[in-house]
Amino acid sequence: MTAPVHFLLVDDLDANLLALDALLKRDGLVLLKARSGVEALELLLNHDVALALVDVQMPEMDGFELAEIMRGTERTKRVPIIFVTAGVADMQRRFRGYEAGAVDFLSKPIEPDILRSKANVFFELERQRQQIAAQNEELKSYAHALQEADGRKDEFLAILAHELRNPLAPLANGLSALAAAPDAEKGGQVRAMMERQLNHLVRLIDDLMDVSRISRGKIELRRRKIDLGEVAELAVELSQPMLDAGRHRFRFAKSGDPLIIEADSTRLSQVLSNLLNNAAKYTPPGGKISLTLRREGDSAVAEVADNGIGLAPEMLGRVFGMFTQVDPLAENARSGLGIGLALARRLVEMHGGEIAAASEGAGRGATFTVRLPLGAPAGSADTPATPPARSAVALRVLVVDDNPDVAETIGWLLEAIGHTYEVIHDGRLVMEAAGKFQPDVILLDLGLPVMDGYAVCRALRGDPRFQKTQIVAQTGWGQDSDREKTAQAGFNFHLVKPVSLDQLETTLLEAATRLAR
Repeated sequence: MTAPVHFLLVDDLDANLLALDALLKRDGLVLLKARSGVEALELLLNHDVALALVDVQMPEMDGFELAEIMRGTERTKRVPIIFVTAGVADMQRRFRGYEAGAVDFLSKPIEPDILRSKANVFFELERQRQQIAAQNEELKSYAHALQEADGRKDEFLAILAHELRNPLAPLANGLSALAAAPDAEKGGQVRAMMERQLNHLVRLIDDLMDVSRISRGKIELRRRKIDLGEVAELAVELSQPMLDAGRHRFRFAKSGDPLIIEADSTRLSQVLSNLLNNAAKYTPPGGKISLTLRREGDSAVAEVADNGIGLAPEMLGRVFGMFTQVDPLAENARSGLGIGLALARRLVEMHGGEIAAASEGAGRGATFTVRLPLGAPAGSADTPATPPARSAVALRVLVVDDNPDVAETIGWLLEAIGHTYEVIHDGRLVMEAAGKFQPDVILLDLGLPVMDGYAVCRALRGDPRFQKTQIVAQTGWGQDSDREKTAQAGFNFHLVKPVSLDQLETTLLEAATRLAR
């Protein structure tokens, strides 16, 4: 709302003040009235004035003396003054008035149109000044926000570099250990360690990708009817290593009846796992952590509570912000990019729910509560899809990827599970290579240069020799819209990088089943 403009009217006669009030009254204008110079100075202490209309002839302190005091005061020295005088002011009086800071003289009786015209000029000037001041404040706010964002970006990049180095260092050490003694007894232990660190690295990148996809509206939920208890059990399984590592006393309390919701179980378990991981991270070793499920009216509620380091009052409103770290210097804050809670909030909101944080203060623990709308009646959860039956069919697999290391490592995996493979790095050579190799399955990277995976797939489907060949897309994009696009291009399967051995084996077994029909 625009602030009102203030004019100061100074005259020792009430009749003159009333007349000026009647002539100048308009929306957005406040007319301050003073019957002496002393009253005028008191009003000027409390109000910013856009124009002062001052009578020259007043007892005790005349208009000139008032103007001189105003000009000598920092707060009022820039207030424009129009003197009102009876009769025509001689040159000496005008000179004194201008010297005291007057911008104009008006003679009584005042011509109404002239007065209004002059007053309108100062009214509009003040309005413009207010607008400029508001714009300046807005620009300052934007500048402050940009400065804060830049600081958060620098902090995030520093944290990201640290978090990426954490798994990369043991991976490099593991490779060195295997190179020095490939057949050592600890080989299995080293490989298990490397797998854990690689999975951690993949989770970091997945979180970053999820944040980017949500920001651009690219995440699509795969909803089905499911019991919130099943989702929570999966989240507990995902977070169990962190809970065990901290030797935390964990309690899981479920509602007696199923809490059926319409949800993407993978995304929702990701939310609850993030909350449990945060609780484990910010709770000292041996602390208490609980996950409680219950029904409240038409809502299913999941509550994660701990007795850890807690949240300061000022953090409660910021804790769900992107890249926010509760206490990045705390010993308990061992890892994390500060995006888990921001991601959790966005995913919960996409489910039509809400998430809130509560804490009695630093050192008093914290509670995070997720509320989701209940869906179908109890007992109506969808039955999870049954994984395809396994077989031991050996397949001929053509691997197409422009990254030699990626292609060769996939080849090693194929060889390890009993399949034969060949590798091609250029999409333009696929037709010729496929004609000679006659593959059962083609693992095809979408991001090939010159001729991308979509173009290669369409070319293969246009050749009668490859109508039954199972073509698998490999890509970093995994939303429903991405899968629809690959299906329309002729792909049979869609795998999101990095592809695990289990995913690869399951896909190839399904491909073998289809080929046998």
